[in-house]
Amino acid sequence: MGNLLIVGLQLLMFAGPLFIFGVIIGRTVEKRHFRRIEERERETSDVLITQLKSFPMADRADPSATVVMAEVVIGSDYLKSFFAKWRNIFGGEIKSFQTLQERAKREVILRLVDQTLDHGLNAICNVRINAADIGGNTMGGKNKIPMAAVIATGTAYRAAR
Repeated sequence: MGNLLIVGLQLLMFAGPLFIFGVIIGRTVEKRHFRRIEERERETSDVLITQLKSFPMADRADPSATVVMAEVVIGSDYLKSFFAKWRNIFGGEIKSFQTLQERAKREVILRLVDQTLDHGLNAICNVRINAADIGGNTMGGKNKIPMAAVIATGTAYRAAR
């Protein structure tokens, strides 16, 4: 019994700091990415983005329009995946994966905006956002890594000011 207690304490002394380290690092990385996204969104807030199929406020003197496409893949860390498996057993929302999806969607829109600005245009219409499964979550494999894969397309054009 004493040996089992010693092994348990050693395991706790090893796994405890790793667990805390994983939580701190994972949250720090996620918060830093959200801050960078917010900064970039503020910098590009003058770009018009719509889901309309038409060209709202289009500059008739500048007919140049082009298709823009972006894709983003953000992977989960092992700790989030571990907690999500537990949540899956007991049921309920997996909020850690919701933040993955939110980060991926906001990042892909920012990449569309970057491409639009690179073409010298200032508006995007007909924006379509799709998610894809690339982590093998629908397959039967054991080592599935949850990932948020998002693909977005749109038509970039010049809007009149």
